[in-house]
Amino acid sequence: MTAWDRARALDRLERLVSTESPSGDPDRLDEVYALVAEWGTQAVGRAPERVVHQGVPHLVWRSDGPARVLLVCHADTVFPVGTIARRPFRVEDGIAYGPGVFDMKAGIVIALDALERINDTDGVSWVVTGDEETGSLTSRALIEELARSAAAALVLEPSLDGALKVGRKGGAFYEISFHGLAAHAGLEPERGRNALLALARWALLVTDLADLPRGTTVTPTRAASGTATNVVPDHGALFVDVRASSTAELLRVDRELRALAQSGSGVDDGVGITVDGGVNRPPLEAESAAGLVALCRAEASRLGQPEPAAALVGGGSDGNFTAALGVPTLDGLGATGHGAHAEHEWVEVESMSARADLVAAMLESLTRSGP
Repeated sequence: MTAWDRARALDRLERLVSTESPSGDPDRLDEVYALVAEWGTQAVGRAPERVVHQGVPHLVWRSDGPARVLLVCHADTVFPVGTIARRPFRVEDGIAYGPGVFDMKAGIVIALDALERINDTDGVSWVVTGDEETGSLTSRALIEELARSAAAALVLEPSLDGALKVGRKGGAFYEISFHGLAAHAGLEPERGRNALLALARWALLVTDLADLPRGTTVTPTRAASGTATNVVPDHGALFVDVRASSTAELLRVDRELRALAQSGSGVDDGVGITVDGGVNRPPLEAESAAGLVALCRAEASRLGQPEPAAALVGGGSDGNFTAALGVPTLDGLGATGHGAHAEHEWVEVESMSARADLVAAMLESLTRSGP
C-alpha cells in the first residue's frame, strides 16, 4: 500500500473547499467535478460519466464488470456563494478549517487516496452527487440504480468523533400552506382571515406528533407569512422536519399530519390548509451494516488502528437509500472532525490518512470476496 502524501491531500482539500459548490448549482458543481474528474481518472484508471437529472449534474465512475463495491460521496455543501471569502481554507495545528471541509469534501479526498492504494479498481463504482444536502431529489434514482448492481456500499460521510455510522434515522419534510383572506389591519381586520394565526397554532400543534421515547422528532424549521405590516396575512407557509428510526413511525406521522389538516384543527373558519411533501429518506437500519462493521474492525486491527466504535445518528444520508434496497451499507467512513453545517467546521488532517488506509483495505477485501 502506497504511503500517504500529506501535501497532496491538503492541496486537493484546499482546492475543493475553495471551489464553492452549493447544492444544485450546476456551474459551480461542474467546477468541483472538473477537479475530481482529473484526479479520479488517474486513481480509478478510467474516465467518469457526467449524469444530469433535472438540471443537476452528478459524477459517476461505473465498475468495469460486476460491481463489488459502490463508493458514495457528495460534492454539494449547505453554504452560499461568498462564504469562502469570509472564511477561507486554513490549516492550524493539524486541523483544517473551511466551509464544507468536514461535510464532506474531506471524504472525497479520502476516496481518491483509497482508490489509488488498491490493486484493482474494476469492481468499484463511485458516485459523487450534487444535491445530497437538499434531499437528493435529483440523484436518488442514480444512486439506487448503481446500488442495485453492487454487493456493498461504503459511504464517505464524516465519522462521529471517529465512530462509524451504522444506523441513521429516516426523514420526512413538509411544506404546510395556509390560505386566508387579506384585509386592512387597521380599518377592518375582522373582514380578514388570518393565515399567520393559523400558522402559529400549527407550529405548536405539529410538535405533539413527536414520540421522543421512540426517537421520533417533529420540528418546525422555517415559516413565512404576510406582505405588509398593515395587512391581515392571506397566506402562510410552515416547513416541518420529521425524523424517525422506523418507516412505521414516519408513516404514522404522515398519516396523522394529513388527518389534522383534513379536520381543520387549529384553523379558523375561512382559512384553508394544504400539506405538500412526505417521506424523503427511509431509515438506515443497523442490521444492514453488521457484516461490514466486522470487516472494518478486522481491517483496522490488521492495520494497527484502534477498533472503530459504532453509532446511531439522527441525520440522514444517501446510505439510507442503498440500505433500503437491501445492500449492505456502512456509513461514516470519512474524516474525524466536527461542526458540520456550522461556522466552526473542521477536520483532523491525520485522520484522513488513517481512513484512507482503512477504506483501501476494505475495498481490497470486498473486491476479492464480497461482504
